[in-house]
Amino acid sequence: MAQGAKDFFFGNYMKELLCLVGQQLVFEEASEMIHQLIGITVNAKQIERLCHHYGEKLEEQQQEQINTGESPATYSNDQCYYIMLDGGMLLTREQGWKEMKLCRIFSAKEVVQVSKDRREILQSNYIGHLGTHKDFLAKVETHSEGIKHKIIVADGASWIWNWADDVYPESIQILDFYHAKEHLCDFAELQFKDEQQRKQWIDHQSLRLLNDQIGQVIDDLTAMKSCGTKARKAKTALIRYYQHNCKRMKYRTFKEKGWLIGSGAIEAAHRHVIQQRMKLSGQRWTIKGAQQVANLRLAYKSNQWFKIHEIINNAA
Repeated sequence: MAQGAKDFFFGNYMKELLCLVGQQLVFEEASEMIHQLIGITVNAKQIERLCHHYGEKLEEQQQEQINTGESPATYSNDQCYYIMLDGGMLLTREQGWKEMKLCRIFSAKEVVQVSKDRREILQSNYIGHLGTHKDFLAKVETHSEGIKHKIIVADGASWIWNWADDVYPESIQILDFYHAKEHLCDFAELQFKDEQQRKQWIDHQSLRLLNDQIGQVIDDLTAMKSCGTKARKAKTALIRYYQHNCKRMKYRTFKEKGWLIGSGAIEAAHRHVIQQRMKLSGQRWTIKGAQQVANLRLAYKSNQWFKIHEIINNAA
């Protein structure tokens, strides 16, 4: 650090600025950016330490909210909220590739049509955890407990739906249509050697799925003679998957109510909230450090940076 900048550096404004830039850019680039913007040289390691410190303070705040039942955000009782959950992989030093679980919560009213084929979500709250699904869901519940009308959208991960059934049986549950179709395509790849026949069959069954005819799809699969051992095993798994999720696959009914049937919003969130900063070439995180930096990202992307401002200023 340049001589003469030390007092300014330890000011609250500077701490907040370094955290803001550090959650956006790799620490070396953050150091360069600070120098270019305000002419102050700050070592990348110092930015890293600050980001980890205040990311840990956010983690402590979350744990306190879990313990006290305090909601981290305010949700309106007269609105429906989507709760989308999914996982993405980060490279860690201790355990190699490890799943960062992410939840995106947003009001149905925040989904706006910006063009014929594109919708945009104006505001979301994000919750993330690099660890067990039990600890992750404890964080999610600090938000979801305050939501009266829940629409839970996810892929076929059993831990998600077991949680939804056990804790929020009254919620609307939607299996991501594109995951449902992906499983169909995987089976068809093994069952049909002829490409045209395969495509026609997939299109026909997909149309049935979109028209609340999951029962007919299961009947067709059950009656179909499998083409080989692999196809037979895939068919059995597909039937079981659809039977387990059929109540979550009423896609025509869901669409008629104006509800989203895909989890593209949470997949996009993994890219722009987590991976854009934390899954760059050569990056390997400690598990604790990854969670700390992710906490800063989640606060920033949720438009809740005021939490960092309050933590820094209240500590003064």
